[in-house]
Amino acid sequence: MKIYAVGGAIRDAMLGLPVKDRDYVVVGATPEEMVRQGFKPVGRDFPVFLHPKTQAEYALARTERKTARGYHGFSFYFAPEVTLEEDLVRRDFTINAMAREVMPDGSLSDQLVDPYGGRRDLEARLFRHVGEAFAEDPVRILRCARFAARFTDFSVADETLMLMREMTANGEVDALVAERVWQEVSRGLMEHRPSRMFDVLRACGAIDRVLPEVARLWGVPQRADFHPEVDTGVHVMMVLDYAATQGYSLPVRFAALTHDLGKGTTPDDVLPRHIGHEGRSVDLLKPLCARLRVPVDCRELAQVVAREHGNIHASPKFGAAALVRLLERCDALRKPDRFVEILQACEADARGRGGDFATAPYPQRDRLMAALGAARSIDAGAVARRYADNPVKIRDAVQAARIDAVEAAGLGGEGN
Repeated sequence: MKIYAVGGAIRDAMLGLPVKDRDYVVVGATPEEMVRQGFKPVGRDFPVFLHPKTQAEYALARTERKTARGYHGFSFYFAPEVTLEEDLVRRDFTINAMAREVMPDGSLSDQLVDPYGGRRDLEARLFRHVGEAFAEDPVRILRCARFAARFTDFSVADETLMLMREMTANGEVDALVAERVWQEVSRGLMEHRPSRMFDVLRACGAIDRVLPEVARLWGVPQRADFHPEVDTGVHVMMVLDYAATQGYSLPVRFAALTHDLGKGTTPDDVLPRHIGHEGRSVDLLKPLCARLRVPVDCRELAQVVAREHGNIHASPKFGAAALVRLLERCDALRKPDRFVEILQACEADARGRGGDFATAPYPQRDRLMAALGAARSIDAGAVARRYADNPVKIRDAVQAARIDAVEAAGLGGEGN
């Protein structure tokens, strides 16, 4: 029996990156032998075991065969005679198909097992598929796109991009299950440069199948005085990358991605204006979130940002009453932490543009946070008690008190 560390841990170590977790492959063992040595079986579809001390995962070397479309359509074969090379050939990219033997003292051998040219492609900064079996798993298209967002100086090998286009054309991408799409997309959104994920998805055509609402944004013009970059798709990618540079959360980045979906449905005779695109964005977000089973925190933040980002941008002209109504629509009084994220997404929208917009002041954030602080200073319970005999007036009375507080804080502005 031999044990090897494989995959991402080997790749990242060779790139000089921190290694978080190691994947292990065991060659020449049976499930019974693993159990006798104290390993705990946890795999459902194929034998995976937890180390008795470290709880790290160890998988028996295996081969796999395609049996149906999609991510789940595989059968697996594992036996002591399955070689390390046979296990590695089923992996996605050559840079993930390298291994080092684990020595008895737990250290890794200096000898690199690299049967498919992973070191060569690592040095060339290329994502190259190991073999034709790549085409059997459409999730690998999403993984390639996600890796592009993480490893920003890598590119996709020509032959791999061609294969991904063929997979898209023959319908493999259509068999992806929602959970895996969201898993890969959400992880890609949290990488260093998320826009590169969408570059790859566009290059192979998969974005039209996976996120058609986003795909239609490219080529849609905007007013150049507000958007020197003009193209809506380019703008959305700039917004997303700005959010990434600031280290914003996944809900903020998802809101950045989806805030302008409605511009993709603006009638041609209205362009480059986008009157009412905020409402159309919300309408498009609902089925997108349902289809991909987007988590509630991401969905709700994205809907508020899509609906209100224009108002937040225009808020320097709002008077106290309009400010309080905006805070109420954003549910900022009950969820102040989420309101901070709403403002982060809106600032990313303002800065994710060409010209001088990226460095221009964004006073909306501080003014709205000050208004929120003033509005929250009101004791709504005390106001309610004053109208205990006439409860229908409580809501208006609380709102009026909050407006007065915002006005008293010097945030009255120009309008109502």
